[in-house]
Amino acid sequence: MTETVGKPTPPATDAENQPRPLRPLPGDRPLSEEIKRMIRVDHAGEYGAAQIYAGQLAVLGHQHRLSSQIRHMKEQEQRHLDTFDRLVIERQVRPTAVQPLWRLAGFGLGAATALMGERALMACTAAVEEVIDDHYADQERMLAGQDADLAATVAEFRAEEAEHRDIAIEHGAEQTPGYGLISGAIKAGCKAAIWVSKRL
Repeated sequence: MTETVGKPTPPATDAENQPRPLRPLPGDRPLSEEIKRMIRVDHAGEYGAAQIYAGQLAVLGHQHRLSSQIRHMKEQEQRHLDTFDRLVIERQVRPTAVQPLWRLAGFGLGAATALMGERALMACTAAVEEVIDDHYADQERMLAGQDADLAATVAEFRAEEAEHRDIAIEHGAEQTPGYGLISGAIKAGCKAAIWVSKRL
C-alpha cells in the first residue's frame, strides 16, 4: 500500500501578506439609508435657506443698510448648497420630491418678513438658523466615527449657521413685536420641512 504524500504549501504571495483593512472602505459598501436621508434633508434645507435670503434681498434691494449683511449670509448658504449639490451626485442620493415647494415657501417667507420690517427679518433668520444649528448638532453626533468627511462638512456649516443666528440677535431679532409667536411658527415650519424632506 502506497502512502500519499501531501503537496507542499505554496509560498504566500505579496498580496496575501498585505494586512486586511480594519473596516470596509466607503466605496466598498452601500451608503446607509440614514446618511442618505441626512444628505437629502440638508440639501433641501440649504436650498430653502438660500431662497429665504433671496426673498429678503428682493424686498430690501441692494442699497438698504442690511443688504450687504444679507448678501454675505446668502453667499455662505449658496456655498453650502453647492456642496450638497455635489454630494447628492457623488453619493447617488435622490433629492427631495418637494423641492419646488421649498423654493416658494423659502422665498415667500423671506419676502414676507422683510416687508414686516428689519427686526422681523432678523427674527426669521434667528429662528431658522437656531433650528438648523440644532439639526446639524444632532447630525454631528450621529456621524461621529461613521463618516469623518461628512461630519467635518456639517461642523463647518453649523458654525456659519450659528454665526447667522448671532448676527440676527445682535440686530434686534428678539425685540420684534410678537417675537415668540413669529419665532415659534417659523421653527415649527422648519421642523415640518425637515420631517417631510427626509421622507419624500
